[in-house]
Amino acid sequence: MELRERITSGLKDAMKNKETARLSTLRLINAAIKDKDIAARGEGRDDGVSDGDVLAILGRMVKQRQESARAYEEGGRLDLSERERAEIVVIEEFLPRQLDEAEVEAAIAAAIAEAGASSIRDMGKVMGALKAKYTGQMDFGTVGPMIKDRLG
Repeated sequence: MELRERITSGLKDAMKNKETARLSTLRLINAAIKDKDIAARGEGRDDGVSDGDVLAILGRMVKQRQESARAYEEGGRLDLSERERAEIVVIEEFLPRQLDEAEVEAAIAAAIAEAGASSIRDMGKVMGALKAKYTGQMDFGTVGPMIKDRLG
């Protein structure tokens, strides 16, 4: 089932089951996707955004909520932090399984070999290869320094 269909189906189920917190998170996801669709149409892509773009949107949404939850915890607002973490759980249902550390290391090694990377100048090629294959499956913020260590 296509990612958008899964999200729409989840939205309908949340409405039927009167799950208000889940419903509001799914509506936020839909709104973010529609915003990107509108932007894509403005660029001449009539079919809107792809599943890969949707995965990137979901990944950004998770990252934003993790940062917000951390800020709320530091500010002593545990109630708001819990709400952010609950939204993360809903969003992650639509993301592929996250790679563990060994799988990330193996993916980096394969991407470096595939790109023929030998210096830090090749980091963009390696990141591009990883993003093409593993969007939504790894945190590229932590992957960047790992690539630097290997190429530097």
